[in-house]
Amino acid sequence: MNKELEDIIKACMAGDKNGQEALYKLFSGRMWAVCLRYAPDRDVAKDVFQDAFIKVFEKIRQFQFKGNFEGWMRKVFVNTAIACYRNKNTLTYELSPNLLPEENDDREELTDSDISRDELMKMIEELTPQYKMVFNLYAIEGFSHKEIASMLSISEGTSKSNLSRAREILKKKILTRLGTNIYAG
Repeated sequence: MNKELEDIIKACMAGDKNGQEALYKLFSGRMWAVCLRYAPDRDVAKDVFQDAFIKVFEKIRQFQFKGNFEGWMRKVFVNTAIACYRNKNTLTYELSPNLLPEENDDREELTDSDISRDELMKMIEELTPQYKMVFNLYAIEGFSHKEIASMLSISEGTSKSNLSRAREILKKKILTRLGTNIYAG
């Protein structure tokens, strides 16, 4: 950790408003991207963003300068987004067990030089809230289905099913974008 960031964190720990402003300016863009990734729309993202920054400032004394500060902060933002979903009961969607994918824990990445990162993020943003949340937690944050199930108060099977459905939707969107016949062999 560089000295400047360390000084900003210590200022925030002391309740210094200038330190809080500096921390906000330093991380607001990256944390806004996290909020957009998890929220169903920009209005909810704004709420999550504001609530999460408040929590960061309230809990910053818990950071013990061990590990990566941005990772610690990101975790606060992700947990705030999850709490928002739980409170709004948007993740109670259950799928029947016969729709579950076969057990396979590969974390295959979608890569193609014709699809930009922004286009892929836009496609993820268009997923339903439950698919988007599970996809982000699994594929981007690296949580297991067991962890996701616990965080979202859903079954592991639902987590797996939502991930499978999200991947299928994204695959179709990518193939459509690339002009490939989805139904070909």
